[in-house]
Amino acid sequence: MTPLNVQFAGLIPTGGGEWVLILLIVLLLFGGTKLPQLAKGLGQSMKEFKKASREDEPAAPSKEEPKKPDSGTHGTN
Repeated sequence: MTPLNVQFAGLIPTGGGEWVLILLIVLLLFGGTKLPQLAKGLGQSMKEFKKASREDEPAAPSKEEPKKPDSGTHGTN
């Protein structure tokens, strides 16, 4: 199986000039007033994704001693 970066080497721009061209196209499509809103939304989306991925990981075992179960007495009779 070939690595992912080799398979898509011709499809994904990696140089500085290509990124400038992409940014110019985005600027033309959305305009200067929408770009900060788009960037903010992208940042919030990434933050939520990271938070969700951390919540899916199994919790690390705690170093506290486990609680002892009750002996069965729940009050006076």
